[in-house]
Amino acid sequence: MQRSKMPGRDPNLAASAPLMLTGSGLTVQAVRAVARHGLPVAVEAAAVDRMAAARRLVFELAQQDVPVYGLNRGVGWNKDRRIDATRFADYNRNLLLSHDVGTGPEASEDEVRAVLLARLNGLLLGHAGTEPAIALRYAEFLNLRIHPVLHLRGSVGAADITSLSPVGLAMIGEGEVRLDGRRMSAAEALGRTGLAPLTLGPKDALAIVSSNALSAGTGALGLADTADILELADLASALSLEALGGQTGPLDPAVHRARPYRGQMASMRLLRAALEGSDLEARRNAETLQDPLSFRDVCQIHGAARDALAYTEELLQLQLNSSDDNPCVLPEEGRIVSCANFDPLVWVLGFEMLGGALQHVSRSSAYRMLKLGNPAFTGLSRFLSPDEERYIGFGTVQKTVSALDAEIRHLAQPASGDFLSLAGDIEDHATNAPYVVAKTRQIIRLLSDVLAVELLHAAQAVDLRGGLRLGRGTEAVYRSVRTAASFMAEDRAVSADIRSVGRLICDGSLLRAARAAMAD
Repeated sequence: MQRSKMPGRDPNLAASAPLMLTGSGLTVQAVRAVARHGLPVAVEAAAVDRMAAARRLVFELAQQDVPVYGLNRGVGWNKDRRIDATRFADYNRNLLLSHDVGTGPEASEDEVRAVLLARLNGLLLGHAGTEPAIALRYAEFLNLRIHPVLHLRGSVGAADITSLSPVGLAMIGEGEVRLDGRRMSAAEALGRTGLAPLTLGPKDALAIVSSNALSAGTGALGLADTADILELADLASALSLEALGGQTGPLDPAVHRARPYRGQMASMRLLRAALEGSDLEARRNAETLQDPLSFRDVCQIHGAARDALAYTEELLQLQLNSSDDNPCVLPEEGRIVSCANFDPLVWVLGFEMLGGALQHVSRSSAYRMLKLGNPAFTGLSRFLSPDEERYIGFGTVQKTVSALDAEIRHLAQPASGDFLSLAGDIEDHATNAPYVVAKTRQIIRLLSDVLAVELLHAAQAVDLRGGLRLGRGTEAVYRSVRTAASFMAEDRAVSADIRSVGRLICDGSLLRAARAAMAD
């Protein structure tokens, strides 16, 4: 199952008022709405004016033959090569072709849409100096659902210059796209939608390829998914706490006010809301003073991941509403200045931190699962078997969780420092931003399976105890799990149950049910 996709195009959002893009104010959640649910976009008139002013400066300097990187001089190691004005169109096409070197899997349509949106919003600030029609073409592609075929590997994360060329090629009628899901040549798609191929002028191709739109766009989708998976992890741990018959003392608000980290407080509030009205809330288990740390530390562990998410989201949203163009066009000052704003290390490090935090979330979920299968902690049957003399129960699935958690741990290792010095030793720094984002998103996919196994254990333990009054949120979670996987009354293929519960996680229905129950 493709875990990178949440629910498909939402007809209600697709038919709603467009998202007005200004170059500022674009959020991670808005990226998800446009990319996954088809929310249309519109471009603010003032942004078009800004781009036009920057474009006039580009032509003025081109006419004066002022040396400008990517305009009348080459790029990379070819920065010493002169580009004659009569060759602008050919040079820009050649730049797109020479930079189309991506490899690996093709981006999904929602990923392509996120990329288009990320680049479009940055262009609206007017620092790229590109023709306004190019920015408007991004919006047309989004609204007409023309999605260039992009490959996800090849960028070293110092602007995603190896991966974005297909967007520019599609704009001039070359390469391949998907139009409403059907693959075809860009020329055919333009013809079907009534768009004319664009002609690229000075600096246009560089503006198309030189941005971090691939990593920033897909990163926004990853952060939106992270927020959901952390909420789900809180809910799974709450149901597991009820299944254990554990202590609620660690959820006492006074305890958390003594060390009020924001993420920790948020997890505490969610767990308390989920457990509201439960037997666990009403009584204290006097037999054990303290639960294992995987239960007792949930707010601290998940809270740390929430804080890592908040840090990374703040920085990525700054990226989405900024210009990472080199050179940077400053129309108010009449200058075009070479710079290094394409370096995304500041938020790439946030993704690396977030991956490490999610590894802790996975490990604690794995240990809760193991404790629920251990009679020494639950007083229930070994491996939560319905009959220990006849059935094995959840014994073997522990190995699956161990394998998933090991993969998560390896994916959480830093990668931003692994790069070569390229382009004649001119480009001697990189961040591997797309890979760092991709492996963080893969952690989320794997973590959803870990949590699915924990939910299966928690629901089984609840049934074995019998007669428990669950909380408002945990009751909804339990019922959702049971719509996908019935009580294990005898041994069966658990992998089918993992996939079924995983689908509830993937399509968001489990979260929606819990949210609705806690909102009543």
